[in-house]
Amino acid sequence: MALVLMCGQPCSGKSTVAQSLFRLLLSESSQQNLCNNKNVRIIDEPSLHLERNESYKDMPAEKNVRGVLRSEVDRSLTKDSIVIVDSLNNIKGYRYELWCLARAAGVRYCVLYCDTEGSFCIKWNKERRDTGEATYDDKIMDDLLRRFEKPDRRNRWDSPLFELRPPEDEINESSSAIIEAVSYLTRKTDSKTKDIRVLQPTIATQSVRTSEANSLYEMDRATQEVINAIIEAQSQGLGGPVNEVHLGHELPTIDIRRPVGLPELRRLRRTFLKLAGQSSLSGPPPPSDAESAKRMFADYLNREIGFA
Repeated sequence: MALVLMCGQPCSGKSTVAQSLFRLLLSESSQQNLCNNKNVRIIDEPSLHLERNESYKDMPAEKNVRGVLRSEVDRSLTKDSIVIVDSLNNIKGYRYELWCLARAAGVRYCVLYCDTEGSFCIKWNKERRDTGEATYDDKIMDDLLRRFEKPDRRNRWDSPLFELRPPEDEINESSSAIIEAVSYLTRKTDSKTKDIRVLQPTIATQSVRTSEANSLYEMDRATQEVINAIIEAQSQGLGGPVNEVHLGHELPTIDIRRPVGLPELRRLRRTFLKLAGQSSLSGPPPPSDAESAKRMFADYLNREIGFA
């Protein structure tokens, strides 16, 4: 349904705005029967057990935390959910990546920017430290303030942009920028609506997701067919030994040296599918055709203990 990015310097009031937005969304959405508290979610570092100083102590750590947040957003975005990303979102390239996720999901998108002076951020960080709350180390704080890339409404990944000034504005559900954002996110649209944009997946994005889905489907179906062929061959052996199972033309023969039961075959199949999925994260995707999937699975079975 929608992806909302909070944006601002550390200790700029983003979380206060995010909570106010969350409460108003629940109130408005329940009146329109759009969603419930299970479909409006805030994703931030604490919810993923990420400690702020460890997460931003250096560039590799910061890159990792952005990856974790991005993956969680990708998993959470649906046509029926509103996801609020309460993080720094301080790099324009990263905001573009999240915008691409919203486009791929075909949902609405907006940015809420807390325009807070760095001096106020430093002051609020020290006040939190005095009260025992989680804070940023001074060195990390200075580095994040220096590298912040302000959103620009001329960029499609920073638009529409709703701005707040926490030092001057009282932040609650009645704040004008929050009300405007909620209206944009929840208002019903028709063919004549021009001021609300629902991002549309590109052909390339759709092709990638379709290809991934097809690959998983073909792998699942092809491996099950191989299992069925082995069980059928053993049943036709009438208790005698079955040394080979032929899967078809130009496919490898499965060599069997002992009887293999269905529970063991299912276990091997689950392991194979898990390994194939893990490999696709760092390498090429699984095969999208049944013949290639069968060939891979047959080779795997021939390598396993109890077969070759």
